Amino acid sequence: MSNSRRALFTAAALGLVFASAGAAAAETLAEAIGLAYQTNPTLQQQRAQQRALDESVVQARVGYRPQASVTGTVQYQDADTGSNTGGPPPAFDTNRDNFDASVGLGVTQPLYTGGRVTRGVQAAEADVLRGRENLRAVEAQVLAGVIQAYVDVRRDQEALRIRQENVQVLQRQLEEASARFEVGEITRTDVAQAEARLAASQANLSAAQAQLSVSRASYAAVVGQTPGTLEAEPALPGLPSSFDQAMDVAQDENPTLRASEFAEAAARARVAQARAEYRPELSLRANYGASTTFQADAGPRGQFGDQDAASASANVSVPLFTGGLNGSRVRQALENNNAALVAVEGARREVLQRVSQAWAQVISARAALTSNEEQVRAARIAAEGVRQEAQVGLRTTLDVLNAESELREAELNLVRTRRDQYVAQANLLSAMGRLEAEHLVADVETYDPARNFNRVKGKGWVPWEPLVAGVDRVAAPAIRQPAADVDAPIDADLAKDTTPRR
Repeated sequence: MSNSRRALFTAAALGLVFASAGAAAAETLAEAIGLAYQTNPTLQQQRAQQRALDESVVQARVGYRPQASVTGTVQYQDADTGSNTGGPPPAFDTNRDNFDASVGLGVTQPLYTGGRVTRGVQAAEADVLRGRENLRAVEAQVLAGVIQAYVDVRRDQEALRIRQENVQVLQRQLEEASARFEVGEITRTDVAQAEARLAASQANLSAAQAQLSVSRASYAAVVGQTPGTLEAEPALPGLPSSFDQAMDVAQDENPTLRASEFAEAAARARVAQARAEYRPELSLRANYGASTTFQADAGPRGQFGDQDAASASANVSVPLFTGGLNGSRVRQALENNNAALVAVEGARREVLQRVSQAWAQVISARAALTSNEEQVRAARIAAEGVRQEAQVGLRTTLDVLNAESELREAELNLVRTRRDQYVAQANLLSAMGRLEAEHLVADVETYDPARNFNRVKGKGWVPWEPLVAGVDRVAAPAIRQPAADVDAPIDADLAKDTTPRR
């Protein structure tokens, strides 16, 4: 069974478990993140693409390894020969049937490519590391979507509860107004005002139910199951204490910025690879061939002839003139490298923008949350006071309705602000490069992209490959990893997960 199909069956099975458990099973944000981390299609697709990208290093290293091929030929020849002395019939006429079969084995071993293969390997390694950063970016995007879907459902569930309470309060208010109208304490206008507010509240209740259904569908799409009873979301770990701290972390760990830096390293290696086309190549060639010939007309049983030959050669290829091809490739690679350098600066500015926006949203939501909490506290006191004053005739029915409406709106604003603050905090962590499953879920089994690379990197390896690579590397020093805090060759980082750890 494929991994994707297994993931779908797992999600469906877990969904049935939660559905059968009903409201008794409380679901946490960590559980939702863990399920999405294992089954989300977007994340699974990016992981598969990364595993495919790992193969590019294996393919690049083929230039260090021998290439062997076998060729075979079978040929049949029917030849008629004759001689004429001047008049028919010919003096003699001979029909010869020949069968030829041959097989050949050729092996070519590169010894030195002027650094072409080494630079190609370095470019492929940088591409793999760039892919890992893109995988981190997709993971952060998916987890941000899980968090937003989770708090959206909780917001809409709370909003639905507030709307339901408001309908119940207004129904009681209408009953009280009708009773007071019957005894002549209030007018028909007061009753109509209560009826209008109740109708509006019922419409708002229907809208709240629809919005909750939309949020539940979004949750199921990103997590993989329908939400049940959701527990309160926990505090997000790793939030910075200042904007400067957030920017410092983002400069080192933002996956988009790091991916652009690895892309520039790959482009730089391809410039050197294009320049290496001017250098000579050295290789060894060995051939062995055997052939058999059968002449059917040579004697009563025919005649066999066998022949075999072996050869070995050392070949040197020096480019002299390519019609401008090599120069064009160098110029092309240089411009691609220039574009990659500009992309790094663009990514750096984008990180600054994202962190600045997320930080401003966090500060704004924090201030709004404090104000809304105070608003709800005051609105509750005011609504209770207006109700009591209305009982002794000091307030009208409209005053009570307005006070109840202000209280519900204040409660709804508080619910929305709590959601906005949590989403802003998640976006800030995402911009910093810290929104990862291992930081949010204590016991999640994290996906290590280096595991597949270590599994496939040795495919096709030959014992003398390190020697050939060492000779070719003389003309191609290692490209350094672009991360500022790591001074090591790129190939030294492929065997481990390069996700920043803090």
